[in-house]
Amino acid sequence: MLTVRVQREDFDQAAEIAAMTKGRTDIGAVATFAGLCRSEGETLSALELEHYPGMADAEITRCTQAAMDRWPIDGMTVIHRFGKIQPGEQIVLVIATSCHRDAAFDGARYVMDFLKTDAPFWKKEHRLDGKEAGWVDAREEDEVAKERWD
Repeated sequence: MLTVRVQREDFDQAAEIAAMTKGRTDIGAVATFAGLCRSEGETLSALELEHYPGMADAEITRCTQAAMDRWPIDGMTVIHRFGKIQPGEQIVLVIATSCHRDAAFDGARYVMDFLKTDAPFWKKEHRLDGKEAGWVDAREEDEVAKERWD
């Protein structure tokens, strides 16, 4: 089972996990990652995420399928929000299910490393002081993390 959604609305982590595991007795591991918007030292009022509709979904699906092909993963759900997101709100959810924990952890981390570096999203910071903070680039440590999968 593979689910990818790019949406403005928030999501319910527990409901998403329950939907993936309901009636399944073959799943031995559920690995999740939920990314939240940080306040960046109480300087950020919001993070605005823009995406290329259709392309973002397709690229996330391609990467998620690659994870499922690489590890024995039974299912993955990836939800990525767009729009203005306030500090403390959820941005992204990655869920991977497998018979074994290592595959679930590795699959979820692989997808998150892709989302942080290569997914077609653009992030703009809005500061509390009203000053223009501009667009945010991928951080060097995110690029280094992604290289582990090569």
